[in-house]
Amino acid sequence: MNGIGASRHLTQDAPHEEQTGLAHDAPQGSGTAVLPALASALACELVRRAEEEQRLMRQAQRNRTPGLRRSILDCRKDNAEALKAIVRRHGWPTADLVGAQASTAALMILLHAPDLDFQLSCRDLIAQATADGRCPALHHAYIADHCAVELGQPQYYGTRIDPATFRPYPTRCPDTLDERRRDVGLAPLEEQMRMLRHGA
Repeated sequence: MNGIGASRHLTQDAPHEEQTGLAHDAPQGSGTAVLPALASALACELVRRAEEEQRLMRQAQRNRTPGLRRSILDCRKDNAEALKAIVRRHGWPTADLVGAQASTAALMILLHAPDLDFQLSCRDLIAQATADGRCPALHHAYIADHCAVELGQPQYYGTRIDPATFRPYPTRCPDTLDERRRDVGLAPLEEQMRMLRHGA
C-alpha cells in the first residue's frame, strides 16, 4: 500500500540516493540493550518524526504546492537519516525496545525513506526480528512488499497499490494470496480494496 493509505492501515493495526554502508554497520543480532530513559527518548523521536510527515501529507492533500512537496521530501530524507543512526547503534527499533507505537512509526519512516539499500538492509533485520517474535509479521509484510515492488519483482501480500490503476502491483501466486494475508493479520484483498475505495 502506498503513502497515506499504508500509514493509515499501519496506525490502525498498531501500526537510491547515496550508499549508507549499513550492511556493514548495522547490528546483525537482536539489537543492543538500552536504558529505559534512552528507549523512551528514541520512541518519542520516532513518533514525532512520523507524525510530522503525516501532518505535511495532510496539508498536501488540501493544497498541493511545489514548496510543500519539497518540505515532504526533505522531511523524509531527514527522518531516514535519523532512523539510520538509530539502526546502526541499536538495531531495528522493535516493540520490545521502543514500544509498539514507536516501532510502527519507524516502519512508516522506513517505507518512505529515499534509499532502497537502507530499506533492503532493514527488511532483513525486520525479518529476523519477526522470526524471533519481537516484531509483528505485518511489519515484515509491508517492507517485503515495498522492496519487491521497488526491485521490479512480484509482491507477496498485495499491500502496495499502483496509483495509476488503483489495483495492487503484481503478486506472487495470486491463488493463495489471501491465505498469506491472513497469516500476517491482513484482511482479504477485496475487502481491503473496498475500504480504500470508500476512503476507510
